[in-house]
Amino acid sequence: MIDNTELFLSDDAPPEGDIFPKNLITQKHNPKYNRYRVNVVVANDSDGDTKGSPLIFEDHPTLAKLIGRVEHLSQFGALVTDFTMIRAGALHRANGGYLVLDVRKILSEPFAWEALKRALRAKEIKIVSAVDEMGFTSTVSLEPEPIPLDVKVILIGERIVYYLLCDLDPEFGDLFKIEVDFDDQLQRTDDNVELYARLIATIAQAHKLRPLNADAVATVIEQTARLAEDSQKLSLRVGLITTLLQEANHWAGIDGRQTIAASNIQHTLDEQLRRSSRVQELSQEAIERGTRLITTDGSEIGQINALSVLTIGKFAFGQPSRITARVRSGAGKVIDIEREAKLGGPLHSKGVLILSGYLAAQFAKDVPLSLWASLVFEQSYGGVDGDSASCAELCALLSALSETPIKQSFAVTGSVNQLGVVQAIGGVNEKIEGFFDICAARGLTGEQGVLIPAANVKHLMLKQEVVDAAKAGSFGIYPMESVSDAIALLTGEDVGERDKDGAFPTNTINFRIEAKLRHFSDLQRKQQRGEEEQAS
Repeated sequence: MIDNTELFLSDDAPPEGDIFPKNLITQKHNPKYNRYRVNVVVANDSDGDTKGSPLIFEDHPTLAKLIGRVEHLSQFGALVTDFTMIRAGALHRANGGYLVLDVRKILSEPFAWEALKRALRAKEIKIVSAVDEMGFTSTVSLEPEPIPLDVKVILIGERIVYYLLCDLDPEFGDLFKIEVDFDDQLQRTDDNVELYARLIATIAQAHKLRPLNADAVATVIEQTARLAEDSQKLSLRVGLITTLLQEANHWAGIDGRQTIAASNIQHTLDEQLRRSSRVQELSQEAIERGTRLITTDGSEIGQINALSVLTIGKFAFGQPSRITARVRSGAGKVIDIEREAKLGGPLHSKGVLILSGYLAAQFAKDVPLSLWASLVFEQSYGGVDGDSASCAELCALLSALSETPIKQSFAVTGSVNQLGVVQAIGGVNEKIEGFFDICAARGLTGEQGVLIPAANVKHLMLKQEVVDAAKAGSFGIYPMESVSDAIALLTGEDVGERDKDGAFPTNTINFRIEAKLRHFSDLQRKQQRGEEEQAS
C-alpha cells in the first residue's frame, strides 16, 4: 500500500465532459483496489460459525451450485470478472464433512454428474462453467486453482436408480462403495406399535395438529398396515401418514373437536377414495348395467370370475373379469387367445403354459395329451399380464374337461405351479374388495365369496365393510392350498384322489377329466390311422 499510495490519493472524478456518472463503476468493483481485497469463498473453521464437520444438503445440484462458479459483471457492454467474484459450491461448503445429494436430481442436471465423479476421482475441486464444458467460451474468465477435496458424498434415491447406475456406469461402484438399502416396512410387534404411536404424536406436534385419541391412533396404525399390504407389518411411508393426519385435523376442526377421533380418520379415508375412484365407479357401473358381463349367481361350465388389479396414478382397485375355456380333441395345445392376439404379457403367457404341464403330469400319463383348448379374458381390450389368474384359468379348463358347472358366486385369484399348488399373488385386498363391491351392489346372498391362496391370508387388511360382511356370514373369503381345494369349493363335488392302483374313483371330477382326455387320445389315433390308410 505504501508503494502504491497514488492509487488512494488519486481523484476518482470523471473527466470533464464524461457522460458516464461516477457511480456506474462502484468502488466495490473498481479494479484498481482488487489487489487489496480478500474473497472468502467458504469458511469451515471450527473456531468460526461452523461447529464440527459440515453437513450440507444441496437440493438443486446444478453444475455451478455443485462445484462453484465465477460470476461476471457487465461494464460498458462487456463481461468482466476478477477473483472477488469467485463463488463457492456445495463441495466447497461440505469440504471436510458430508454432502447429501438426491441422485435423480443430480443425474438430470447437465454436466453435474460427471463433474462430481471427476472431483471425487481427483480429490480436488476445479471450477468450470457449463459454457467451458461445451467449448463456447466467448468472454474473459478466470481459471481458479483446484482446491484439495476431502468429503463424503451420500446419494439418496430409489433402488431402481442404484441398480441402473451399477449396470450402466462402470465408475459408480468404485466411487460409491457402501450401499445402504433401507426397508420401507416395519415388523408389527408390540414394541414397534408403541414406537409408531410416538411417531404419529411427533408428526401431529411438528405440524401443529390436534392430538389423536387412542382410537384414532389405532385406526392410523391399521391404515399403515394396509399400506404395507401385510397384517404383520407397518408401512414407513411417513409422507402419506402426514397427509392423512392433516386432512383428519381439518375434519376434526369442522366437527368442533379438540382431538382427532377415529371417525375423522375414517372420514379422511373415505374422502380420499371418493376423489380418486372415478374410473373404479365407471367400471362398476358398466358391470351393474350389464355392459360388462360378470355373473354373481348360478353355475356355468368352463366359465369363472377372475380378479385383477388396475393401478391409475396412486390409486389401485380390483376389477373382476370373466374367463372362459373351450376344449376339443387336438394336438395337445392350450391356446392363450390373449397371447395370440398380442395382448398377453410374458408372465401371463408363462402361467398359461404351466397349465399344459399340469394336465400332462396329472392325467392320462400313459397316452399322449391330445387336447386343443382355448382360454380368454372376455371383454378385455387392453394388455393382460401377470400370472395371478392362472389358477382361475386352470379351474375353468378343468370345468370344461369334466363338464362340471362352476358356481358363479365365487371369484378366484392366485397363481398355480405345475404341481397344482396355489401360490401367493399381489393386491389381494383390492381384488377381494373389487368383487365384494359388485356383490354388495347386487345384494349379498351369503353364497358369494373369493378364493385366495392360503399364503395370502397374512396379507389381508380389508376395509371394514368386507370385515363386517364376513363376520355376518354374508360374504366369504376362502384360502386354498391347491387347485383341488378350489375345484371342490367351486363345484361342490368330490375331486378324487388316485387309489393304490393309480385310478381315480368313479363319478369324481378327476375321473371324468381323465376319461375325456383318453377319449380325445383315442379320437386322435383313429384320425391318424384313417389318414395313413387314405395315404396308402
